[in-house]
Amino acid sequence: MIRRTTLVLVLGLLALTGCEKIEKPKPEATPAPKWLTVDLQEGRDYVVIKDGAPFEPEAGKIEVAEAFGYICPHCAHFEPLLEAWRAKQPADVKFVAVPAPFGGWWMPYAKAYYAAEELGLVDKTHAAVFNAIHVEHTLPGEPNIATDQQIASFYARYGADAADFAKRMESAPVTEKLKRAGSWLERAGVDGTPTLVVDGKYRVTGASPEDTLRIAEALVARERTAH
Repeated sequence: MIRRTTLVLVLGLLALTGCEKIEKPKPEATPAPKWLTVDLQEGRDYVVIKDGAPFEPEAGKIEVAEAFGYICPHCAHFEPLLEAWRAKQPADVKFVAVPAPFGGWWMPYAKAYYAAEELGLVDKTHAAVFNAIHVEHTLPGEPNIATDQQIASFYARYGADAADFAKRMESAPVTEKLKRAGSWLERAGVDGTPTLVVDGKYRVTGASPEDTLRIAEALVARERTAH
């Protein structure tokens, strides 16, 4: 519950032994920081990550990392809400997407994310991959496992060379990025998607997509006061 204290200023004429005195208005109270008005509860809204660290630390930045999977229908639903939230964040908030390499049908799309990142195609293709899997059904969804060739053909529509893209998906750099992502998610205790992690310290456990973003925003504000 948001509580606001309103100061009512009354101007009165006070008669003091033949003299009149006008009392000056009291200054308005400074409103509390927005994040203080949000009812956050550890264990319900977030989990503190012991010895946690941001996925990609950067001086002066508060990181919000999203563990996601293109194959995940909940991530597909969350994506437009998250994108709208991201657009409203100030410059000190750094967003990082971390594809979850959970195995099986998750792996090809996790590889694809990092291959697309190497080619600078993530911004052009991120929402489109979700749409192709969950709306158009032009890419395989679970429990089917997409082939590298199927995925590479999709990215070719956005300027990639299909053969080169498929090769990148199996490359050593992409494999190393997947290992690093998997290790970081394990340390953060992430076992499902979508999950937000704020500055490597807090794993958000919201009851709904909207609740998740509410909690994340409050934790970002908390970190801002600590930086």
